[in-house]
Amino acid sequence: MQVQLRHSPSFTVARCVLAANEPLRVEGGAMIAHSSGVMLEAKAQGGMVAGLKRSVLGGGSFFVTTFTAPAQGGWVDVAGMLPGDTVSIDVTPDRPFFLRRGSWIANSHGVQVDTQWGGMANLFGGEGGFGFRASGQGEALVSIYGAIDVIDLEAGEEVTIDTGHVVAYDLSIQFRMRRAVQGRSIQSMKSGEGWVFDFSGPGRVLLQTRNPEAFAQWVGEAAPGSQPREGLGGIAGGLFGR
Repeated sequence: MQVQLRHSPSFTVARCVLAANEPLRVEGGAMIAHSSGVMLEAKAQGGMVAGLKRSVLGGGSFFVTTFTAPAQGGWVDVAGMLPGDTVSIDVTPDRPFFLRRGSWIANSHGVQVDTQWGGMANLFGGEGGFGFRASGQGEALVSIYGAIDVIDLEAGEEVTIDTGHVVAYDLSIQFRMRRAVQGRSIQSMKSGEGWVFDFSGPGRVLLQTRNPEAFAQWVGEAAPGSQPREGLGGIAGGLFGR
């Protein structure tokens, strides 16, 4: 499979160019268009239980669609739901990746994408705990809200990233989650940065330049009839209700 990206970085479309009879697995609803002769089959990959885990826990669709190119080859255009970029991650047997909940949109035939528990850090960091594990050999396409940033850490090198901006990372990388202002919940909330990840190399982390959870909160507060939350009163209301 060859990936050609266009309309980057605001409304990226990924064209997956397939060889003769080559299959491509695509998240339900991610396909925009495909060339003539491409065949498709939708089913719950791995069976009923795997489909439920993918939709309920991983934030994906119950059904995964497999597109198969005809003898002359073909292409499939895919895109994410939110405006922003799309990135192709090179997955190898010795370098699997954890993908953020809801970010996966497609993968080549040699890659397996399964629901993966991301640990308590992801659960309390607002990521839902679960995501996807991309393993095998090939490429996995993930959607980005905003533009993509890639950080490659050397051994012992560290970086701190807001939880809502992390899209994917090497499963071998070391990390921990903490409050943005260590040991002080109110200060963390006042800063607008509730939880962060501390990553330690070696390894790769992929970031998105916009935070979908923050955007959803902004939309909710801007909607007619919503109550603005400002200052300590807003923080207390968020913590204890009003």
